[in-house]
Order: sequence, then structure tokens, then C-alpha cells
Amino acid sequence: MLWLTWRQHRAQILVTCGLLLALGVLLLVSGLRATAYIADQAPPGCPGPAAACSGVNSTIYDDYYYPVFMVFGLLPIAGSALVGAFWGAPLLAAEFERGTGALAWTQSVSPRRWLVTKLCLLGGMVVAAALLLSAMIGAWLPVFRDVIGDRSLEPGTFTMIGVVPAAWWLFAFVLGAAAGTFFRRTLAAMAVTVALVALAVPSVFFSRDSYAEPVRTVTTGWMALYQGGGTLVAEAWVDPSGREITEPPAGACPPPPGVDARSERARLLKDECLIDEGYRKAVYHHPIDRFWRFQWTETGILLAGALVLGGLTVTRTLRHRR
Repeated sequence: MLWLTWRQHRAQILVTCGLLLALGVLLLVSGLRATAYIADQAPPGCPGPAAACSGVNSTIYDDYYYPVFMVFGLLPIAGSALVGAFWGAPLLAAEFERGTGALAWTQSVSPRRWLVTKLCLLGGMVVAAALLLSAMIGAWLPVFRDVIGDRSLEPGTFTMIGVVPAAWWLFAFVLGAAAGTFFRRTLAAMAVTVALVALAVPSVFFSRDSYAEPVRTVTTGWMALYQGGGTLVAEAWVDPSGREITEPPAGACPPPPGVDARSERARLLKDECLIDEGYRKAVYHHPIDRFWRFQWTETGILLAGALVLGGLTVTRTLRHRR
């Protein structure tokens, strides 16, 4: 079965290994160049939050972090969709389409063993590839932590580190296999897989805040809550009596003469004025220490989905082999 799996799927395996190698080289070069720039050009104490570091921070972000992150910013959807379409969808759809399943499933290896073994072997390869990618990105991000802070809980970063990438790729792979056994045409299964992954990823993104009750913090310097990471869920004003309100009274703290009421400066001046008058901000947020709790929650959801889809795939394939 190992030899057969390699012979049938070596194209996907080799292309995936090549892409991982290319991405690893890109990360390595980016990290080394950023490290060299910091060592040669950054003043003492930089990069960091100090005002004197703003120029260095901007250069590191614009030249070394952002261009590479934009490549990985596509991976939460594109990576899962590609795995589902090119690893999962052809697994059974191609057998049905070419009629080779009728031969493969009449040999000494039983259809159930053939199917379960291939799902486990290829699924294990997918998980290993995703974990390798996650480890590479996880080793690259700390180089830029003094510039961007800890963004582990931000949607794009969260889906590329930890164990969640492996769960997403495995889910997409099994989804593709299920689509193959239902539609029995490779192109149709690939199209359906990509469409369903494109729907599933943002659906999970937008439901992630519901994994736990947000922490409520009443503060004047609410931006400080995010210097150590975390995500904002919602915010509101708290008036001097302690009552939470959506907005302060309309006439409170009008902008000074000559300042456009719609400008960012007017908003900042108004916030400072309101705080001076006793108003506070009620901030609902998830602190960074919830990272692994959220990782395992999302992983559990995706693994449950993969298990259900895998069961459907095996059951339907064995019942409709002809």
C-alpha cells in the first residue's frame, strides 16, 4: 500500500514538498535580512515602542515583514483549498472516473482496508506538512515581535501557527475525498471542495470570538491592553456614574474651534476630554493567554468535522463501489 500510494500521489507529494521548501527559504531569508538590519542599523533599544524607534520599526515592517506576510496571508483559505482540491478530491473521484476502482477493490487488499489506509497515509502526510509549515512560521514571527507585538490571536496569524493549520488541512483533505465519492468527477469534486472551504474559513473566523466569554475591562488607556497581544471584541463608554452607554451625550466635549469635527484629531481630542470628565472605556477582549485554549477548541471542531466526513466517505464508497 505504501508503494501504491506513492505511485498514485507522488505528484502532489513532490509539489507540496517543493512549495514548503520554497516557503521555508523565503522565511529564512526574510528573518536573516531583518536580523542583519537590526544588528547593523537599529539604534540601541530598537526596535521597540519608543518614539526614536519609529523609523526602524517602519523599515522592518515594510521591507521584511509585510511582503512575506502577504504571501502567508493567503494560506488560511488558499492552502486549505489547494489541499482539498489536489489531495482530497482526486483520491476517489479519479478512481470512479477512470474505472480503476473496480480493479483496485477486487485485489487481495479489501476495499475497506484500501480506503482507510490511503485516507490515513495521505491524511498523515497532510498533517505533517501543515505542522512543518506552522513550525517555520512560528520560528519566523518572533524576529518581528518587537515591531508588531504578539499577534497570535489575530485571525490571519492564528490560522497559520500552532496546531490549527494541521486541523484545517486535514479537514479540507477529507472534505475533498467526500466530495469525490459523492460527485465521482474530479473537476466537479475539486470545484465543490474549493467552494466549501471558501465558505468554511470565514465562517469559523467570525465565530472564533464565541469560543469563550470576553473579558470586560474598564480603563482609560485601553490601547495598552493590546501591547501584549489579544483581540478586541467590542467596546463601549462608561459614564461617571458607572453606567455603560453606547455613546456619550451628543453635546459632550465639542471639538475646539478650527478643528474638523469629522477628523481623527477631533475624535482623539474628544476622547481625552471625556476621560478628563470622568468617562471610561469598557473593553471586551480576549487576552493572549487564551491562545492555546482557542487553538484546541478550533482543532476539536475541525477534527470532529473531518471524522464525520471521513465516516461518510468510507460508508458511501463501500456501498456504491460500482
